[in-house]
Amino acid sequence: MELPQSISDAALAAASDEARIIGVPMNVAILDAGANLKAFLRMDGALLGSVDIALRKARTAALFGMNTEAVGEFCKPGGTSPGLDATNGGLVVFAGGIPLRDFEGRLIGAVGVSGGSVIQDFQVAAAAAEAARLIRDEGGRQWAAPHAGHERSALSSGQS
Repeated sequence: MELPQSISDAALAAASDEARIIGVPMNVAILDAGANLKAFLRMDGALLGSVDIALRKARTAALFGMNTEAVGEFCKPGGTSPGLDATNGGLVVFAGGIPLRDFEGRLIGAVGVSGGSVIQDFQVAAAAAEAARLIRDEGGRQWAAPHAGHERSALSSGQS
């Protein structure tokens, strides 16, 4: 399933709105299911070094079909896949990347956000994913993205 422009537009708009509300300029990447760039926003004042991080968060979420911090659980000491973060050209395995799914649960893309603390990045990515989920297809079916709010407790507060 292709990632419709309406979904990437809604996700970018929601991410931008949320970033403005919290007062943190962000970099926001939207990738399709093949981890190809669909849309990108670098807000005025967003950290230049966070461009690559936003892209890699979206890529990690697209490649593994799960939130980036969930991929991080496999990589941390004692995890089942140490070194996983060094594969695929380098993964980002802390919060801020969320997969996007269609109404049947199939992966259609991912959003990646960077520019604030890990918690802020996650907040903005979650707003983008929720906006994407609320878009309806031509048949009136609602698109889907996993609700990510339950994972907040696993987040740390550091710059991303």
